[in-house]
Amino acid sequence: MDAIALQVVTGALRAACEEMGGVLVRAAHSSNIKERRDCSTALFDERGEMVMQAEHIPVHLGAMPAAVAAVLGERHEPGVSWVLNDPYAGGTHLPDITVITPAFAQGALLGFAASRAHHADVGGRLPGSMPADSRTLEEEGVVISPRVLDDAALDELADRMRQPAERRADLRAQLAANRVGVRRLEAFEPEVLREAFAAVLDYAERRTRACLAALPDGERTARDLLEAADGDLALGVTAIVAGDELTLRFDAPPQHDGNLNCPLAVTRSAAYFAVRVLTDPDIPPSAGAYRPVRVEAPEGSLLNARPPAAVVAGNVETSSRVADLVLRAFGRALGQGTMNNLTLGNEAFTYYETLGGGQGACPDAAGPSGVHVAMSNTLNTPVEALEQTFPLRVTRYELRRGSGGDGLHAGGDGVVREVEALEDMTWSLLTERRRHAPAGAEGGADGARGRNVVAGEDVAPKATGTLRAGERLRLETPGGGGHGTAA
Repeated sequence: MDAIALQVVTGALRAACEEMGGVLVRAAHSSNIKERRDCSTALFDERGEMVMQAEHIPVHLGAMPAAVAAVLGERHEPGVSWVLNDPYAGGTHLPDITVITPAFAQGALLGFAASRAHHADVGGRLPGSMPADSRTLEEEGVVISPRVLDDAALDELADRMRQPAERRADLRAQLAANRVGVRRLEAFEPEVLREAFAAVLDYAERRTRACLAALPDGERTARDLLEAADGDLALGVTAIVAGDELTLRFDAPPQHDGNLNCPLAVTRSAAYFAVRVLTDPDIPPSAGAYRPVRVEAPEGSLLNARPPAAVVAGNVETSSRVADLVLRAFGRALGQGTMNNLTLGNEAFTYYETLGGGQGACPDAAGPSGVHVAMSNTLNTPVEALEQTFPLRVTRYELRRGSGGDGLHAGGDGVVREVEALEDMTWSLLTERRRHAPAGAEGGADGARGRNVVAGEDVAPKATGTLRAGERLRLETPGGGGHGTAA
């Protein structure tokens, strides 16, 4: 395929993924998807290799190939979709439900359209299915092993979750998004599409290898800490650049009896995101880009956990630390390093939010303020939509001035978000960088640590409780690290 045709088809596949995402957002009922856009879409070839993704949620997209691999060996038929969320069979954590739909031409399998969305509730012990203190997977919600998603399955699954009508509508939105992706694949001539798939994958691989070859060979190391409820957990990475290949060898303690554990797919996802930052973000985001990258983590460790370990915080918080480790090994100032997960709810509603903070400074520019960093790429829930939909009042929402680390280039500032409960509800917080600040680089100062305040009292990074009507919960998110010594 010549260079012009390659760029045309790359653009067409990227546009198809973006169109899928647009359908999913517009058709969804939950604020989590239609407002925050906590969802992702991608296209795969018939061998299960990811050919293209939309620029949605990094932690979703890097791990989605494992979901397609989990159903690849099944018997596929036109119009028959599959669903799963099992972290040990292609999923990440239980609220992220993946729907996969095959595409056919003349009876032959062409590829797959896939969508993943964070559902506002999937059952479990607490509304919102994001408990801070879970120890087993079953506490976190309904576990969906790969299965066909027909009308009966959809009703059965939704009825096991809170607000089943909303769950049913969001799953149907995922099916609608996939149908768009399938139509776009089936519009190609089969042989042209297969040639295009191979060309995009090879092109992404060539460009990634060229970027890695430009890095000096050798080993780089970094260490950092996770803030578990019962103390800190040390993680490390050795990054080995050899020619046009990169090996990321992670060091981690045995899997935890809390919920900071990661399936290997999540660890890979975070590592691939960091590699994308270090190379060239314009490289087509596909499996080809990751062919020169090897990710290793000890089996049965926190970063390569085995069932039935709980994983809800591993997907959102440990993944951020994995990305930080890789970036730190290559001398980057760190961003806030957390998604600042807040879940509020009762039997009548569930509200989930991730909050932006400060990004780390670059060697040539200050870090942006009040943005989602690393593995999260969602929007916030607008105040108007939040107050209209939930029994909550937003009392503060502002930049946390001065929280970015000082330096030749300053880190970005975090945010302050405070809500008041209008009725009794449970709250759950999964946060990081409350005890250990995001690091600066090359003499730049660290960003400010985050802070969680409930009813006027500071609470731990991982905590849960009851918020009474009239009480307030406030998050002060971390700032980013600075870069270079201040003049």
